[in-house]
Amino acid sequence: MNMEKTNIYLVDDHSLFREGLAFLLSKLDFVGRVYEASSGEEFLDGLRGMAGNKEKADIALVDIRMQGINGIDATKNALAIDAELKVIALSMYSEEIYYVSMIDAGASGFLLKNSSFDQVKKAIVDVSEGKNYFSEEVLASLVKSISRKADPGVVKYDISEREAEVLDYICRGYSNASIANELSISKRTVDKHRENLLMKSNAKNTAQLVVFAIRNGYYTI
Repeated sequence: MNMEKTNIYLVDDHSLFREGLAFLLSKLDFVGRVYEASSGEEFLDGLRGMAGNKEKADIALVDIRMQGINGIDATKNALAIDAELKVIALSMYSEEIYYVSMIDAGASGFLLKNSSFDQVKKAIVDVSEGKNYFSEEVLASLVKSISRKADPGVVKYDISEREAEVLDYICRGYSNASIANELSISKRTVDKHRENLLMKSNAKNTAQLVVFAIRNGYYTI
């Protein structure tokens, strides 16, 4: 991870949870400023106020279920304000509908609120490095949900053996440079494989690609 500190925006309408997590985050040596918002509206107003400023948020931890603007809409609007912002969804629930909606909104990861603080730290580090992060509970829930809905008529995708290898590494959180090193190929080749995978899966981002991989048996946990 680079030496620059990561600024975090914590968005949650439960003050005790928000303030407690903000305190713990502020003690981490790689965390800079910790901004707080008690609603989606306050969060979006804060981002607009940062527009053009030298200091801004790098990662936002956003509760999905909030009064007023919910986390899904807040995430969509936040990324329209600052496309470089990384969002990690927070939820008490592990139902597929919640995290798939947040992934569609542009979130890079998903944490359950009962996650350990070590999981929170790992999620922040991974997402700041351009990876995606799903807690093990979320991945397990997604696999179970997909298994219940499994269609016996499996759709075949034109994914090559090499692309499947790249997809497996993507799902495990490897960066393109790391995948290139593992497979002894150039980063440009990995970039092209990722581009092809996004096109073939009709995924808009890495997180959607992970969901696609789990749904279609290319990745298991």
